[in-house]
Amino acid sequence: ECAGAAGHTSPQPPGGDAVLREAASGYWSRRGLRTGPDDVAAAPGAQPLLFALLAAYDGDVLMPRPCPASWTPQARLLGRPAYHVPAPADAGGVPDPFALLETVRRVRAEGGRPRVLLLSVADDPTAAVAPPELVREACEAAVGEGLHIVSDETWRDTLHRPHETVLLSPAEMWPDEVVVLSDLAGGLLPAAWPMAVARYPATDAGTALRARTLDILTALGAMVAGPVAAAAAHALDEPDAVMARTRATAALHGQLAAAAHQLVLASGALAGVPQAGRHVYADLGPLRGQLARLGVTDSMELENHLSRRLEVPVPGGHRFGDALGALRVRLSTGPLLGATPEQRLKSLTATAPLDLPHVARALGHFGAVFDELR
Repeated sequence: ECAGAAGHTSPQPPGGDAVLREAASGYWSRRGLRTGPDDVAAAPGAQPLLFALLAAYDGDVLMPRPCPASWTPQARLLGRPAYHVPAPADAGGVPDPFALLETVRRVRAEGGRPRVLLLSVADDPTAAVAPPELVREACEAAVGEGLHIVSDETWRDTLHRPHETVLLSPAEMWPDEVVVLSDLAGGLLPAAWPMAVARYPATDAGTALRARTLDILTALGAMVAGPVAAAAAHALDEPDAVMARTRATAALHGQLAAAAHQLVLASGALAGVPQAGRHVYADLGPLRGQLARLGVTDSMELENHLSRRLEVPVPGGHRFGDALGALRVRLSTGPLLGATPEQRLKSLTATAPLDLPHVARALGHFGAVFDELR
């Protein structure tokens, strides 16, 4: 689709053309969120879209701890205070409701203006899927305090066990208060083809918010490339081949994440069970003594050590809002697929991918690095 649209040299209008927005509205409507093309905006990636969306709001931003690495910098670029609210240990991506209320009241008492809550029901970095009851309680608290909610649902189509995991979008409960954001690199497009879409409430306030977002995207020059728009519209229509590839990819990363999770636990470190996406979020606090003997005392030093030993980037928890002294890292399953496109494709199509020699070697090296920390 992208190659076939290579001749589309005219710029897309701000927010994407009608074909792209129609495809996005169908995508959300099939997930129980009735959406029209005029409720959708697209941008070349999640970062410019979130930046424009936050700029369209007025006030301070709240987000869970930990949270995606780009969220805090986006707020700071706008000169907005960003407040981190702890997420339950087993449900990253959604803040604890009581901690959220306490934070809102504290910020107001200090003269702040809490306005927006960012959350993620299928989370990066923790790979957790928040239980529906937690989503409901956190959103009830946010709406009760007059906060607008932005729900990042980039990873909703990457559930490792889709028949066993219930994912609830806040927009299903509060359609007039929630904007849904999705980076299509999560499950539908290659990361090199930047595309993100947002679904706005079908209200006068939602229409005005979308219009302000489009004004900011226009000022930024953040227009969708025509060939990428064509590929995105095709993927959002979810033909059988795309759906089969999406399911196969999610299942493969689920197997790799489960294997990596077990190796992390075997070393004595802690990690929540990965449920979605392509990461494992590990807490090496129990290994603090062993790490100190290696000169590792904080997450920045841990990032450097594991990046060097695993020979891939391993971002520390400080990049996701965790304290520098907490020995946490996000581990990616992507490098376990193979080093070449041929190996990665073989991993995707194999009936027993963990038995492939290149996958077994990668997992063996991963396990050996963590065994050194015992």
